[in-house]
Amino acid sequence: MDLYTYYRSTSSYRVRLALALKGLDYRAVAVDLLRGEQLQPAYRTLNPQGRVPSLKTEAGEVLSQSPAILEYLEERYPAIPLLPADPLPRARHRGIAALIACDVHPLHNVSVLNRLRGLGLDEPAIRAWVAHWIGEGLAAVETRLGDCGYCFGELGLADVYLLPQLYAARRFQVDLSPYPRILRVEALAAAHPAFQQAHPEAQPDTPAQVAS
Repeated sequence: MDLYTYYRSTSSYRVRLALALKGLDYRAVAVDLLRGEQLQPAYRTLNPQGRVPSLKTEAGEVLSQSPAILEYLEERYPAIPLLPADPLPRARHRGIAALIACDVHPLHNVSVLNRLRGLGLDEPAIRAWVAHWIGEGLAAVETRLGDCGYCFGELGLADVYLLPQLYAARRFQVDLSPYPRILRVEALAAAHPAFQQAHPEAQPDTPAQVAS
């Protein structure tokens, strides 16, 4: 499989996590969003929307949108599941996933930030915008988590969505101290090999890695 990815893309990070947790091999193909590589004709032939991630399957089919890619991986490679067997806990995981993917992440992706700049907002105002929406989302997540382990005890889909969002929160200097349950999950994940492998700073296209 080929994963078209950008090191600090939240949605790309989700897919890298799922691949790592399931122990699946793939080739990472870096798409530099800051240079606009996602808008070039070569990439648009793969993903007409010009977004990352895209996943080229072993059969050569190209999938886009991280929720659809994650569902495909869950159904195609079920041996290491990201969702529990029972419907109620499955719905809890999906609820966290949807909250982050639908209500938080879209408000700080590259296209939205560039649109805000185009409307004349300066960088402090943009950071305040991002911090507001991330904070609202994380406050809602905090109330839904359990008191031990990962989001719902066992590692699963909710964690795959939450950890990349926390990376984005820290990048935008959001205060995470009001969310002790979320910080517990983050601390557990920091010691897990799959999260270490998928982390933005471990990717070959990070500025530090490229410079070295």
